[in-house]
Amino acid sequence: MTNFKVGIIGAGPSGLAMLRAFESEQKKGNPIPEIKCYEKQDNWGGMWNYTWRTGVGKYGEPIHGSMYKYLWSNGPKECLEFADYTFMEHFKQPISSYPPREVLFDYIEGRIKQSNARDYIKFNTVARWVDYLEDKKQFRVIFDDLVENVTFEEHFDYLVVGTGHFSTPNMPYFKGIENFPGVIMHAHDFRGADQFIDKDILLIGSSYSAEDIGVQCFKHGSKSITISYRTNPIGVKWPAGIEEKPLVSHFKGNTAFFKDGSSKEFDAVVLCTGYQHKFPFLPDNLRLKTKNCLYPDNLYKGIVYNENERLIFLGMQDQYYTFNMFDTQAWFARDYMLGRIDIPKKAERNIDIEKWIEKEAATKTGYDHVDFQTDYIKELISLTDYPSFDLDKVADMFKSWLNDKEENILKYRDKVYTSVMTGVTAEEHHTPWMKELDDSLERYLDEVVADEVELSKTNYY
Repeated sequence: MTNFKVGIIGAGPSGLAMLRAFESEQKKGNPIPEIKCYEKQDNWGGMWNYTWRTGVGKYGEPIHGSMYKYLWSNGPKECLEFADYTFMEHFKQPISSYPPREVLFDYIEGRIKQSNARDYIKFNTVARWVDYLEDKKQFRVIFDDLVENVTFEEHFDYLVVGTGHFSTPNMPYFKGIENFPGVIMHAHDFRGADQFIDKDILLIGSSYSAEDIGVQCFKHGSKSITISYRTNPIGVKWPAGIEEKPLVSHFKGNTAFFKDGSSKEFDAVVLCTGYQHKFPFLPDNLRLKTKNCLYPDNLYKGIVYNENERLIFLGMQDQYYTFNMFDTQAWFARDYMLGRIDIPKKAERNIDIEKWIEKEAATKTGYDHVDFQTDYIKELISLTDYPSFDLDKVADMFKSWLNDKEENILKYRDKVYTSVMTGVTAEEHHTPWMKELDDSLERYLDEVVADEVELSKTNYY
């Protein structure tokens, strides 16, 4: 049965995965429901849609993206590769395992450009409020068209929330920080290391953003980087110029005091303190309430909202896997909406959810986390026709990546891996990552071609 209507909020990797899942069904000659997708930015890509703006955008809306210049993938691309659209298919040649932001955006866009997905998306449109109309079994969604400055409403039988959860900063307070005379920002507003050249930088937090921003600032010429952790240090072997300290206790002027009794003067503070799951358009009874974890409570199979079976959330987990996990979730959501997957009563769903939550609670190491999410994706794939791939080999790559970072935090991006989709081994990037200061698509790809031409000349002669 396909005479129903699906609304998708967000055209980032999760929302695009949902569109792609329905398109896959359509290509097989099967009917699909009426679909509409709404994106508050002016282009698709979600976090990968880079903007130089911080704070608010062109139309006064809070900036969604936390993407910044000089960002390179912090995990092997072979771990996030789409099963139905490989890097070889897109680029027609091997590329390195750790591409920069523009290259990954080009890959995401390449897959979706093969479809007519843009026909389903209304850009510059923000969801303001959602009601569930019990008598009609429909969602009423209020939207603002930011360009036309008009408000309108739509009704949907199913609502898919693909807005991500890395856009609303968590901003802790430290005594005296309001009098700090230098730059203070959250990682959400970090747009590159340029302004921190020859500066002493304090990063508060021990997340991936602290690790990556710290290494980037070091690479691009900051004087020193100090990473202040709450509970556990990142714990890799830092080069001279990067150090870790316990949590800040307070500030006095431009001096930060740490819980180990030490202190240091800084030019800037970057709060790498994580993000909040925020859904201001959802009422309390429809709102997912969770911290960043591998298995949020109240989501059956990590997807279907347990309090309302017609509400679907994609990509709400903490993530090792990314693009391909969003795909497997979208394929499950598609088949569920099409009536191919029957979900049990709430009491049974609760048991299943609790099983996964207990399993996550038993994880201790990064290896455990990888295995947990691998098992989760295996289960989703077993329930749909999403193209299967060797998840155990991908898990091994993730574990190798964890080791690579411990071995050398500055050189792990120079490693290469082999695609489980194509069997193609990545090329080493033409320039060691620490020396590569240009992250443009042109530099990345043109230089690869230039190197191959030069090599062919050498072989000829």
